Amino acid sequence: MSAGHGMHHFRSARDEERRKWQDPEAILTDIGLKLGMTLADIGCGGGFFALPAARIVGEGGRVYGLDISPEAIGALEKMAKRERLRNIVTMAGDAAEVPVCRACCDVVFFGIDLHDFARPDRVLRNARKALKADGKLVDVDWKKTGIPFGPPEEIRFSEEKASQIIQEAGFTITAVRNAGPYHYLVEARVAREVAANPSTDT
Repeated sequence: MSAGHGMHHFRSARDEERRKWQDPEAILTDIGLKLGMTLADIGCGGGFFALPAARIVGEGGRVYGLDISPEAIGALEKMAKRERLRNIVTMAGDAAEVPVCRACCDVVFFGIDLHDFARPDRVLRNARKALKADGKLVDVDWKKTGIPFGPPEEIRFSEEKASQIIQEAGFTITAVRNAGPYHYLVEARVAREVAANPSTDT
């Protein structure tokens, strides 16, 4: 399996439990998501971040939800329909193989799942292709140590490791900070030399 995205966060009682230790609206607001923007949620699951993102960007914005699990995508579509959110574009596929678009996104977002991908380098290159010239990549993930739940510690990325992988994929890190008690947040933009030479974007 190329990635573990889709194995977590179907919208359910588990999401309500998750909200006790992770606030998606607060995180999305903190990264600057606003009305009219376009966000891609990579490994979106059942929509823990995609649904609030769709509410924030409004009818003039758009949210792409990509997940390898058709069941997760089905759960997201069901919730979007229930909430009458028409600005979510769903895609079932492998993020290492499927760019959501070309240069259409203000934000490409990873919500506690970058560590799950077998080839994060390929996933991040596709994220780079999807970003507008002034867009940003956001990675929220588990802190490496000191947390009694969540994925096994050995598969988690430290802030330093995540930053290294993101930089190697052609990004410049612009911020690293806490995102609640159990997670960190990395923000990055396409490196100037990469943006100036799109032929490297393969």
